Amino acid sequence: MSDGPLLNDVTRAFAEAHRNEDVRDLALKTKRTADLDLPAALDQIAGWQIARNKLPQWAACADIVYPAHISMEQCSSQFTAQYKAEIARRLLRSLPQSAGQTANDATMTDLTGGFGVDFSYLAREFGHATYVERQSHLCELAAHNMAALGLTQAQVVCGDGVEYLRAMEPAQLIYIDPARRDEHGARTYAIEDCTPDVLALRDLLLAKARYVMIKLSPMLDWRKAVDDFAGTVAEVHIVSTGNECKELLLVLDGKAAGATSDAAAADTRAPHVYCVNDDQRLDYDAAAYTRGLRIGDAPLPHELRYLYEPNASIMKAGCFDVVEARFGAVQIGPSSHLFVSDEPVDGFPGRGFAIETIGGMGKKELKRLLSGLDRANIAVRNFPLTAPQLRKKLKLADGGDAYLFGTTMQGGDHVLIRTAKISR
Repeated sequence: MSDGPLLNDVTRAFAEAHRNEDVRDLALKTKRTADLDLPAALDQIAGWQIARNKLPQWAACADIVYPAHISMEQCSSQFTAQYKAEIARRLLRSLPQSAGQTANDATMTDLTGGFGVDFSYLAREFGHATYVERQSHLCELAAHNMAALGLTQAQVVCGDGVEYLRAMEPAQLIYIDPARRDEHGARTYAIEDCTPDVLALRDLLLAKARYVMIKLSPMLDWRKAVDDFAGTVAEVHIVSTGNECKELLLVLDGKAAGATSDAAAADTRAPHVYCVNDDQRLDYDAAAYTRGLRIGDAPLPHELRYLYEPNASIMKAGCFDVVEARFGAVQIGPSSHLFVSDEPVDGFPGRGFAIETIGGMGKKELKRLLSGLDRANIAVRNFPLTAPQLRKKLKLADGGDAYLFGTTMQGGDHVLIRTAKISR
């Protein structure tokens, strides 16, 4: 790695002066000079413009140097990185401390360092933290940026993560984010198709760390992922922000893996599941809830006054029985995944609506239900029409204050529910 500055003073000053301007316009109109590295300056401007929303704490640090555009698009957000640090903090607190041991003795290793966002937040929880990355330019960026962020406990290693894993000393936590692209650059989702193959490395990872945190594609079936790791998964975290599922995190527990020599018994160990969508949190023991998708037949309340739509993490988890048990709202029908109540439900993990009227699809009922409407927000759940098809049939523009849900009731009737959104 180079010992010199990553950006010269002229390039840095240009990026600072023009960071609120359009990068494409700058590329066309800027006069080239010998001291100005224009491509690097444009990378800094584009990177900062993404970071001010995605990584505001990094954007506020004047000395941060940003990578090429694609790395910024793919890196974790501040919210998801801070959430990983929150997990690590809790895991460390759960560990028994040996005599004379302090939090400053705890160590972690990130075997797939990348741009270093996740590492920068995880590292703060440990006395010593090691970043490992094969690409030398990312290692240079990481070394510079960790120093800029004041992370004096961070060590940057340029090398192959798997080779480093084989030789490393044991740590309290290993973090790994396998690349979800094959050798041809095509997107892949299966765990065994990612690089490195964490399924093949499972035993080695658990031999080197008490806890292993693995970031996987949110497209994966989390239950299958748990089964694939054969009883070593202690926690599943389904992380969403802005009601969009962003990450699936698995926490493997080395102690749990070593405590059971019977593979069949290990396979039955159920993890604790955490559903997160910004400030909405719900967690449960997967062993205590087994009905999952196969519910929706509990008696409906006498009056249907409120409707609730679960957030993206709840939908991904499929923990609809947990929601019924915790919040008292009832699914309106099997596979509809909409909940109804006769009273407001505090803290429901999703969006809430006040029901104004419910009707079928007959002409008279539609006329009554749509009275005064020329536009509405439309969603369908377990309904024979798609949202665009329903909108076309109802001849409604998009938007406005009304929310229409097309769904199927417990008895199989297709209904429209007209609602107004409840402020949280």
